[in-house]
Amino acid sequence: MKRLIALDMLRGYALVSIMVNHMPISVMRGVTLPNFSIFDASELFVLLSGFLVGMVWRGVEARDGRLAAQRRFGRRAFEVWRAMILGTAVMALLSAALWASGRPHTAIWTQYAVWILENPIGFLVTVGTFWLQPNIIDVLAVYVVLIVAALVVVPLMLRWPVAVAAGSILLWWHAPQLNAMIPNHRAQGGFLFNPFGWQMLFFTGTAMGLFRQQLMAWLWPWRHLVTVLALGMFAFGCAIVIGARIGEPALAFREALKSVYGTIDKWSLDGTRYLAIVAAAWLVAAPLARPMEWLAATRPGVALQQIGRGGLWSFVACALLSVLGDAFQMTPPGHPAWYRLAVDLWACLTLWWLSALWLDHGAPWQRRRKERKATRQKMKVAARPPMA
Repeated sequence: MKRLIALDMLRGYALVSIMVNHMPISVMRGVTLPNFSIFDASELFVLLSGFLVGMVWRGVEARDGRLAAQRRFGRRAFEVWRAMILGTAVMALLSAALWASGRPHTAIWTQYAVWILENPIGFLVTVGTFWLQPNIIDVLAVYVVLIVAALVVVPLMLRWPVAVAAGSILLWWHAPQLNAMIPNHRAQGGFLFNPFGWQMLFFTGTAMGLFRQQLMAWLWPWRHLVTVLALGMFAFGCAIVIGARIGEPALAFREALKSVYGTIDKWSLDGTRYLAIVAAAWLVAAPLARPMEWLAATRPGVALQQIGRGGLWSFVACALLSVLGDAFQMTPPGHPAWYRLAVDLWACLTLWWLSALWLDHGAPWQRRRKERKATRQKMKVAARPPMA
């Protein structure tokens, strides 16, 4: 399967954006997606993850069959769940160490540092059962649920794509009520990232990966109209954000926009945010495809590619660096902008370095381990006596 370097770059950008956006006084936070776009790195991460699932599933099923694809993504769901637990443990221990050394921080809830020391097993069990979803890491909780759902939804999507799309929309429509039925530590119940809502974005990305060639062939004759509509939707989302940043002088403008979109609820996947990122996906895939490929081939683009290809390792690293960067920027208080920018750049470079280390050493080791396991399984099958 040919790698899409622009996709890797965007995944890397999403992780960098998640990292600095969780550092409250970061300088770079002022130039990330939420400052000009109605959607943020969370939507970007989920859409790209869904696209990758669809693209990989298509290749695995064509080569090895549907059961092989389901087994692969079943293992992937377990890997994400394991990363969620291990990442939470390391993040909470790091937080405890920072508090003990006199470096307060607000990127994550301080209670995690208390719980990991007082009752580490109980704390991690609550995380593993989704009763508790620590911030920054919480997006992995919904990712686990969506990958498990993909084991059933993707085969249905391949056979009845329109029916699956209708079911996804219906589920999204009732997402707030359904999510509230899930018991957990939150008073209102449910996941922070509502899986009944976010599944629509994830499976939109999955459909893009599964039917990429068919969709482009169908839309291409209408590409100019689709591009105009996409530009309009993206600009509408930008106008909402810019109007909010202007504040009182733009009150009449903001009220006019609000009469169109109503209210915005990120956590259940807001419809305006959904349409804006789908519009952006078309712009990146069609009219901006060549510029994105060029950008991905530049030195910063290659660095972002490496971060994006780091997978779960890069995600956990970005969560830990958010906590570290926040602590460095906040202690002692009153650091000038140049110092906070230096911490931002240090965090970005460290994330890139850790991702490159994983690609050079961790990923090859992981591949060899999986190959050895597959070889052992084949040998066991070959050693079985033939059935009479």
